Amino acid sequence: MSIKPLIIVAGEPYSIFSEIFLKLYKKKIKKLKIPIILIISKKLFKKQMLRLKYSYRLNSISPDEILKTKIDNNFINLIDVNFKFNKIFDKISYKSSDYIKKCFNVALNILKKNKAIGLINGPVSKKHFLKKKHLGITEYLSKKNKIHHSVMLIFNNKLAVSPITTHLPLKYVSKQITKEKIVHNVIKINNFYKKYIKKKICIAVLGLNPHCETIDNFSEEEKIIIPAIKTLKKKNINIHGPFSSDTFFQKKNLKKFQVVIGMYHDQVLTPIKTLYKFDAVNITLGLPYLRISPDHGTNNEMLGQKKSDPQSLYSAINFFNKI
Repeated sequence: MSIKPLIIVAGEPYSIFSEIFLKLYKKKIKKLKIPIILIISKKLFKKQMLRLKYSYRLNSISPDEILKTKIDNNFINLIDVNFKFNKIFDKISYKSSDYIKKCFNVALNILKKNKAIGLINGPVSKKHFLKKKHLGITEYLSKKNKIHHSVMLIFNNKLAVSPITTHLPLKYVSKQITKEKIVHNVIKINNFYKKYIKKKICIAVLGLNPHCETIDNFSEEEKIIIPAIKTLKKKNINIHGPFSSDTFFQKKNLKKFQVVIGMYHDQVLTPIKTLYKFDAVNITLGLPYLRISPDHGTNNEMLGQKKSDPQSLYSAINFFNKI
């Protein structure tokens, strides 16, 4: 029986995914022991590869034959999903939505049958694909798997961050922060580190209000965040806070803490992207399988220019390779 592969949904056909994958293939991906299978339009991928002046051998695979066939990375292995297109590189539109949905469905069916070790998805335009029906791909996959409470972890070996609320407009954030959600998220993250990273961590929790203070009668720090921290300490989790987010990301704190819990998306994603640029990955905890996505967007403006940084995609693939 073959080694279980890693499934990669290429995502938006007019994103930089093809470019960064091809940049990584010869020097990095080809040398990995873990088999990689792309779910992608073979016809478009082949044309994009030629336009970008790469020449690699492609190997088409049937989803039903994954564990019956020996798969290695001497070829670029792929499961072909039909996509009708006129241009090799084009602007992102709603025309790719059905194609992306089919790609995810193929991947989820493979994972449901336990034929792969996990999922990576390339960048997807939330505006066009999700059509305001889901906050993000994290939430889209959670609903697909009938999971009501998944956790977003932006992971780097030195520092990871996690927002309690994910792709949520700021005006709704305070109403969605609860003691139960903080406790649930932190336990998930702590268990993830125990299982995959094999190390003890020190966790910091940020407040919601500036300087962790408010002139309002209700203080989220006093009523929600501090009680959650006390509950987690009773569970022998090394956790501290709440800290004011405006001064937290200084060297002295970065040396002490390995994970930072924020209350909303940009509170923690802005600092980690500033500190580590593309050397971080987005991990969804709570799904029946491990799902990771590169921590960058579609970058349609640089499509076909061979200027995009592939580091985040490699970090995602290499995380699976290490575990």
